Amino acid sequence: MNAIIETGTAGFLARYAAMRDSLPGDSTLRAAAADAFRALGLPGASRGRRSEAWKYTTLQPLGGMSFRSSGIAPAFNVPDAAARIVFAGGHYRADLSTSVPGFVRFADRPDFGELSWPDRDPMVALNTMLAEDGATLNVPDGHDAGIVFLIHAGIDGTSAHPRHMIRLGNGARLTLMEMSIGEGSYVHNPVSEVHVADGAVLTHVRLQSEAATAFHLATIYAAVAAGGTYDSFTLNIGGRITRTEFHAALNGPGAIAHLNGAQLLTGVQHADFTSVVRHAAPKGTSRQTVKNVLSGRSRGVFQGRIEVARGAQGTDGYQMNRALLLSPDAEIDTKPELEIFADDVKCSHGATVGELDAEQLFYLRSRGIPDLEARSILVRAFLAEALDPVTNDTARGLLEDAVARWWEGQAA
Repeated sequence: MNAIIETGTAGFLARYAAMRDSLPGDSTLRAAAADAFRALGLPGASRGRRSEAWKYTTLQPLGGMSFRSSGIAPAFNVPDAAARIVFAGGHYRADLSTSVPGFVRFADRPDFGELSWPDRDPMVALNTMLAEDGATLNVPDGHDAGIVFLIHAGIDGTSAHPRHMIRLGNGARLTLMEMSIGEGSYVHNPVSEVHVADGAVLTHVRLQSEAATAFHLATIYAAVAAGGTYDSFTLNIGGRITRTEFHAALNGPGAIAHLNGAQLLTGVQHADFTSVVRHAAPKGTSRQTVKNVLSGRSRGVFQGRIEVARGAQGTDGYQMNRALLLSPDAEIDTKPELEIFADDVKCSHGATVGELDAEQLFYLRSRGIPDLEARSILVRAFLAEALDPVTNDTARGLLEDAVARWWEGQAA
């Protein structure tokens, strides 16, 4: 297996062909995913089909890279006292994991669930085709599981396609702190499926701090039942090309989904935050606020879509994308969308793009604050609202530390 060399769409398909007989799980589903990936190709690459969903993001740089399938896990630093589930190069590492809760299991085959669309999305098709491992979290009814860390360690020269399943029973609670780190050039292409039952609350905090030459391509499907809450926050600061794609379905009355985030980019980084929120039941609430701080020649993308089905009366949907450009060469592309088939709704969207306020900067400088520190104050103030929804002290502290390190890197 380690000798397999992959290059672009054809290379990934060659890897599947070589591994097909040893891959665990539903072989028919994998074969269908391989057919879909063959037809769709890598978005933006020479064989990839043009897609509106990938209008602003191309994986052409990925098409010419080659990958192996295993390696040595890099070092990482997370709180020792926390429950910690570690994957390295897409494979579960029991030796690096600690205090794994009893409701977590690692089956001998990935749980593909029923929410994903490998026939529509090339990266989901690729994951379904090649997934070898993943974690399943089943939080029982009424159980407060506290905070659990899910760590993904990328390994130079590899492509990883973990498949995760998170299920919360009625009234259950969980804070999932997901961290992606690594070293070198690699692909991390995880797919996660989330089920939030009646009255349950999942707080999903994602810190994407991949290596500067890595590709992070994550897809999350969430189904929320009556009175349930899926509260997510994503901080994107790493990676060469990053795409975070959410599909959230509010299937029960009073369901809630928060898809908030921040993207801090520099150099030639490219980060894409794409979301689709479907209100399928009455009195659902969704909130999306994504902030971008862009320097160098970086490019940020926000695509947010709210769909309100017939009969989903009393829907309250909101989305906002704000971008702060620290360089004249930085770029932001934003595409908010509303599709409404009910008449008793409150839905809105908006976008703002600007640079640091010259008057505010002058005010701080005139009071003896150095230029770099003055800029830091204004940037942190801009990001403060984005981080406010994260109320867990441990998760909030990790995000604030990551923001501080990113800014220190700009000053270096």
